[in-house]
Amino acid sequence: MGKVFRGSRRARILRGAGAAALVAALASCSSSSPSSGSSPSAATGSVAPGSTAGAGKISGQLTVFAATSLTAAFDKIGDQFEKANPGVSVKFNYNGSSSLATQITQGAPADVFASANTANMGTVTSANLALGTPAEFARNQGEIMVEAGNPHHITSVSQLADPSLKVVLCAPEVPCGSLAEQIFKNASVTVKPVSEEQNVGGVVTKVSLGEADAGVVYVTDVKAAGSKVTGVPVPANQNEIVGYPMAQMANAPNPNAATAFMSYVLSSAGQQVLASFGFMPPK
Repeated sequence: MGKVFRGSRRARILRGAGAAALVAALASCSSSSPSSGSSPSAATGSVAPGSTAGAGKISGQLTVFAATSLTAAFDKIGDQFEKANPGVSVKFNYNGSSSLATQITQGAPADVFASANTANMGTVTSANLALGTPAEFARNQGEIMVEAGNPHHITSVSQLADPSLKVVLCAPEVPCGSLAEQIFKNASVTVKPVSEEQNVGGVVTKVSLGEADAGVVYVTDVKAAGSKVTGVPVPANQNEIVGYPMAQMANAPNPNAATAFMSYVLSSAGQQVLASFGFMPPK
């Protein structure tokens, strides 16, 4: 696990393709687990606020491993899900998807894994640790993050190759790092970062504190940071759109709650929250 904890009134832990296909994916999770006790309606992705996703009364602790870029959106979704299901306490483990995948393959207990790319989800599914087929629940894309007011007047990806600029990126194995690599490839530039972070939160922190001049993050990170930073859009022909998949873990300690939470994320209520934080809907 990481080393940054975030408190709340429920003591959350650690911060640190079409619709039919999504329905089928969650239905597979429900039908594949006799112990889940979930009804088929739990996988429809149309859960209304205040419902228990068709899984009957659910209770206990639900542990969700989620990519750092999902922090703000999932915190809100978690609050709404708890209000809809008073017997459930949601705890989030936020970190880079590669770190989370490693934790899961090393035996860390989790009910749901929400990854910022398919590659790290593949690490978990290849180890037969996921139940059913992962479902894409959101999409995101890259954006250049600079200091508030853009004092260095950065307007393009090519400028990030300037050796006089302090550019910070995510490590290549982290989804935001592989996203940056692809953007640089598309723009035909070589960028040498002054540091490589293990999750996108590290990039956001260094840029917002003025410890770096620029970084490549997700559109949603720029939106979440607000006035502390400025965003510089990446042209569509250089940018990449990435899908976010989630899956219930095969040995989930609370499978009923896991199924209900995944259904809630795909519901209109969950999708509205994700959209409000800048995420694009799944394909």
